[in-house]
Amino acid sequence: MKKQTIFTTILMLILVSFFNASAQTAGITGEWKINREKSVITDNQLLLSKITLELKSDSLFTTRVYESGDGQEYPFDEKISLDGKENKLVIYDMPRTSTATHSDGAYMISSTTSFNGNNGMEDMVVKETWKLDNEGKFLTLDFTNKMSGNETTGTYFYEKAK
Repeated sequence: MKKQTIFTTILMLILVSFFNASAQTAGITGEWKINREKSVITDNQLLLSKITLELKSDSLFTTRVYESGDGQEYPFDEKISLDGKENKLVIYDMPRTSTATHSDGAYMISSTTSFNGNNGMEDMVVKETWKLDNEGKFLTLDFTNKMSGNETTGTYFYEKAK
């Protein structure tokens, strides 16, 4: 009888852990569109207007859609491992190196994108922290962008589209 109680307890702990992990994965996975009323958006700045996230056990697949001030969209796909290893790709002839980690329900992504600016090659360094709110209604992006000695920070709020 004692063995059966221990076995049942262990089984319940495993099931609770499994369902908790599944719920977190399902929560962030999907298409998210920016909430323009809650987010502070500056004029003439490239804006991450929507993002599709697919969370796997060891990686995060994203389809990012950036929007320019005149409404043009620039999408790209990126697969990033969640173990902090560097992931490299080229976006519109610009090399990009990204790393990602996951901790306490937050996803931290650091990236460096190199491009040819007015004074030759430049790097844009971006630090992002993605978090789902407690109700699962909003996905929050806290970011810091550094480029040419300038730094911008902000928070965007996204709502699930699908």
